Amino acid sequence: MHGYQIITELSERSGGVWRPSPGSVYPTLQQLQDEGLVSVEEQDGRRTFSLTDAGRTEVERASQGRRAPWEDMADEADDGAGRLRAQIGQLMAAVMQVAATGNEQQVSQAEKLLTETRRSLYRLLAEDEPTERTT
Repeated sequence: MHGYQIITELSERSGGVWRPSPGSVYPTLQQLQDEGLVSVEEQDGRRTFSLTDAGRTEVERASQGRRAPWEDMADEADDGAGRLRAQIGQLMAAVMQVAATGNEQQVSQAEKLLTETRRSLYRLLAEDEPTERTT
């Protein structure tokens, strides 16, 4: 796989909870290459990475009796907090897109939407007060 495919695969396997950045994936791939655990090949103008025999052996050794990290993250995505984190990630991506490409009016509208959303979330919590208070 090339780096973008690896990022996409990790995101899919974790249920969208874990989407590593290129800034973390590519240095890790370089380190794995330096250690002889992955090989790099040029295909269609892209660098593709494959496990070497030593890499497969290391995966076998390191994963014995352990779950894959994306499985734990996918489990977390099934709970309420995990679902909210996934939504926050999607929201952040949309906000960054508006900030990068939106005109002044769109940025202003986005600010208003975010302010109202924050206030609505706090109102949601304020409505959830216990009916009985203990002293």
